[in-house]
Amino acid sequence: MGRLFGTDGVRGVANADLTAELALGLSVAAAHVLAEAGTFEGHRATAVVGRDPRASGEFLEAAVVAGLASAGVDVLRVGVLPTPAVAYLTGALGADLGVMLSASHNAMPDNGIKFFARGGHKLADELEDRIESVYEEHRTGAPWDRPTGSGVGRVSDYTEGFEKYVSHLIGVLPNRLDGLKIVLDEAHGAAAYVSPEAFARAGAEIVTIGAEPDGLNINDGCGSTHLGLLKAAVVEHGADFGIAHDGDADRCLAVDGNGAEIDGDQILAVLALAMREAGQLRENTVVGTVMSNLGFKLAMEGEGIQVVQTGVGDRYVLESMKEHGYALGGEQSGHVIILDHATTGDGTLTGLLLAARVAATEKSLAELAGVMQRLPQVLINVPDVDRSRVATSAELAAAVSDAERELGTSGRVLLRPSGTEPLVRVMVEAADIEQARAVAGRLADAVKSALG
Repeated sequence: MGRLFGTDGVRGVANADLTAELALGLSVAAAHVLAEAGTFEGHRATAVVGRDPRASGEFLEAAVVAGLASAGVDVLRVGVLPTPAVAYLTGALGADLGVMLSASHNAMPDNGIKFFARGGHKLADELEDRIESVYEEHRTGAPWDRPTGSGVGRVSDYTEGFEKYVSHLIGVLPNRLDGLKIVLDEAHGAAAYVSPEAFARAGAEIVTIGAEPDGLNINDGCGSTHLGLLKAAVVEHGADFGIAHDGDADRCLAVDGNGAEIDGDQILAVLALAMREAGQLRENTVVGTVMSNLGFKLAMEGEGIQVVQTGVGDRYVLESMKEHGYALGGEQSGHVIILDHATTGDGTLTGLLLAARVAATEKSLAELAGVMQRLPQVLINVPDVDRSRVATSAELAAAVSDAERELGTSGRVLLRPSGTEPLVRVMVEAADIEQARAVAGRLADAVKSALG
């Protein structure tokens, strides 16, 4: 698997890349590293462990629980709940560690392990590196220091997690959702029961699809990565709009009453205006990434709201928000972080607040999302090139400069080396889709010529 930790935990094909042995070993290593770092502060540590409905989550959960308990950590199993629920419960219960087993929007054969520190925050890079180092050290022969007798961890089921999390979501809402008819696509994932319960308690009339997880059907042609079923269901049921989550429900995308997609940038724009109106948009700033549509940035600037851009990945958005005290940030893919109420992207919370804005303004979602116009965006992956020379190639720099002159202020160019594959991503935005395609095609050819 190369380096174990990626930008969102450890992920791979369950029982091939991500084995029970690896899950157990990483859990023991995490307990030891956090103890060494002083996280447990001399008291008996507690961990919250949750998962999405994947079949492989059952044996991986058992391995994680065994590893933690063998290292002297008491474990609260919360069962199938969204990633943001595990993060929330880690903080709300005063736990020292949270563990979520999920591969998010990936297909069913994959799974992953994500660790949360005290308070429900993602682990710092240096802690992840240390966990990986300690795991490797002990995998190759160094024995663990193992507690015995009353020193081993105890394991219990925390059945109140569902209710505690739903109550938290409802408590955040500024107003009820009475009068709205909403279709929810739960991706046969971790929010299949939480999300419908929360929307119904808030007063919405709901229609659910993708809400029958069987361990094998997660993300299968449904959810935020496959919006076709949701678009059709919204139109068929005459709903006001639809909400789609991914497998672990840290994402939210939407579909308006006409069946048109509302992406993460548009959702951020709607929530930014709502939060500014409520006096909650600290520093009058919203955080996006370099992949945020130029139309989002132009719309926010037109409203007098500053946009800060980070690298691609919700962890970089979160780092910027925490460092500077910003309240709202997210990605085009639907990761939206509302830091006053969540420590990570929360798809159900995002959907509820989006619905609350529709209810409060009595405007359609299409009208609200119309605050920004998405510029046509073309993305081309150029494989089998030396991605390390993107920033140093004079030939490529000249091609980019020519493209930027052609596009002027109504478009932009982004060349981004992949973090995991030998390819370069070429992204072009322009006011006209044909121009975007033409410029992207020329730049892709330039990448092949300069870096091939």
